Amino acid sequence: MKLIDPDVNVMKQTHDLIDMIDSLPCASLSDFEADRTLVILVDIINGFIREGAMADGRIADIIPPNVKLLRAAKERGMRVVAATDCHESDAAEFQMFPTHCVVNTSESQVVKELTDEGGFEVIPKNSTNSLNALRLREIIEETGIRDFIITGDCTDICVMQLCLALKTYFTEQNINPRIVVPLDCVETYDAPYHYADFANLAAIKFMADSGVTIVKEIV
Repeated sequence: MKLIDPDVNVMKQTHDLIDMIDSLPCASLSDFEADRTLVILVDIINGFIREGAMADGRIADIIPPNVKLLRAAKERGMRVVAATDCHESDAAEFQMFPTHCVVNTSESQVVKELTDEGGFEVIPKNSTNSLNALRLREIIEETGIRDFIITGDCTDICVMQLCLALKTYFTEQNINPRIVVPLDCVETYDAPYHYADFANLAAIKFMADSGVTIVKEIV
């Protein structure tokens, strides 16, 4: 494979993608039926924002819009869950990422701004894909929910993996779910060879190409 094709204007493609994102619409929470919608807050926890080897302070910017969304969802009687990394000390994931969010540590806990609001169920997970958590699958299968609002971090890892997994899970059943990601409520980390702005752009493109609805925000 060619990493860069000299005949392709990579910068133009990037600017086109940015222009597309800038033109995205907002969505209204009133367009979602409360009894068939599940809001999933992914990894909005201390270990990715405030402390530990995987924390990046830039992700803290998504806390206020997620608090706002949580309040609005609760007011409308929507079900909300928080999928949270919660690993044993010998987790297989630590072969790929630094040790983080170990069970019974503050890193694995949802940030205080959200816990102060309450009104959501915490679903511990041991992998980057929340759909592998049996409790989340139980909720989906028991309720027949088909509309999902997905927020959190990281855009290109846990958020994207959940969105794509939900898409393929339902596609196998010939069901077309509605999966919506509000951009003001997602973020990723910045590190050497993991450039946050690039990772966000790539993830948005991959999700949109897979049928996930990307919006600026949900009001």
